[in-house]
Amino acid sequence: EMEFDWDEKTQGLVLSSFFWGYVITQMPGGMLADLYGGKATLGLGMLFSSIGTIITPYVARAYGPEELIILRLIIGLAQGPLYPAMSRLLATWVPIEERGRLGSLVFAGAQVGNVASMQLGGFLMRYTNSWTSVFYVFGIFGLLWLVFWFVLIYNHPNRHPFISSKEKQYLNRAINAVDPEDGKLTIPWKSIATSAPVWGLIIVQIGHDWGLFTIITDLPKYMKSVLRFSVVENGLLSGLPYIVMWLVAMGSGFIVDSMLSSKYFTVTCIRKTFVTIASVGPALGIVAASYSGCDKVLAVTSFTIGMGLMGTFVPSLKVNALDLSPNFAGTLMAIVGTIGCLSGVIAPYIVGVMVPNSSMEEWRDVFWLSAAILIATNLLFLQYGSGNVQPWNEKPNRQYESSDINNENNTTSILKPL
Repeated sequence: EMEFDWDEKTQGLVLSSFFWGYVITQMPGGMLADLYGGKATLGLGMLFSSIGTIITPYVARAYGPEELIILRLIIGLAQGPLYPAMSRLLATWVPIEERGRLGSLVFAGAQVGNVASMQLGGFLMRYTNSWTSVFYVFGIFGLLWLVFWFVLIYNHPNRHPFISSKEKQYLNRAINAVDPEDGKLTIPWKSIATSAPVWGLIIVQIGHDWGLFTIITDLPKYMKSVLRFSVVENGLLSGLPYIVMWLVAMGSGFIVDSMLSSKYFTVTCIRKTFVTIASVGPALGIVAASYSGCDKVLAVTSFTIGMGLMGTFVPSLKVNALDLSPNFAGTLMAIVGTIGCLSGVIAPYIVGVMVPNSSMEEWRDVFWLSAAILIATNLLFLQYGSGNVQPWNEKPNRQYESSDINNENNTTSILKPL
């Protein structure tokens, strides 16, 4: 017997309320990360979301769905700044020649977390015979993780007490990012709003999210209604494309960095090449799957190859904000992420309108539409995208130099205005 007798509408509100909050705080979170640092911005977000996760069973049982919706909204508000804050920290700490593999390790880690949490959650519920254990364990994990976060993470290399002076000097020379704790940055909103490379990034993010959200939301439905997979088969095979996507993301991250280190390719060339693979690959894959008829193996293979190639977006599209502006990477990631999320709202609705009968022909139209959007937005990125640091990244009339390093007393390299 189910513990909560909530109708479908209420369940939908409980599940979606997280995303309302998540979208709202991306922009403020990105601004805070750029102006004051990603350490506290991300850390406080994790703190509140971990506490919210722990008290979720109590709120659900002691109060009701309305209060649970409010709590889920608050958790979403807390997690909205996480990606922008991570982008700001990566931009400050990771040289451009290492952004492919380290960016893939960080951003593709979300997929590992999704798979691991589903497996661990199922184990906990079977072992404890209680759904509440999932929330308690995950929330406590979050709090324990925060201890390491606040001890090991710093907003700028110059402030880190555990790395060598030589490493600080190297990072200052390779990245030359402004320390947000200096409080001397002003976000150049007009320059960002009129930047063609920024709009190129936003547009291709919309296309990517459209394709991704369409598959995330509707692939299980397609497998059930058209390919006639059982519930067990559906669950296993629907996750296969994401496993391949993670493997491709990690592998392509190393390839990107190797190409950059070779000095034969520009950053712009590499970003555009891998974004194109991440757009054209899925477009061809989902269209091919729609023409596979009732051949289950061919359909799953087409989906898996197509969505696997989407993994190349991690060391290209995901790190492009860091390329354009290390000092304002948090704000750029927030802008791109917020606008991109609109695809997650619109795409499922459009799909629902297009497949009233869930026939193979209707689904084919859905996949053709997604393919067209992926390719069209990629063409605009090829025209306007860039991998170069933009002029508005640097604070006007401010130049920097690196002071000498005294390895004997471990004094740090400080960026001083000339």
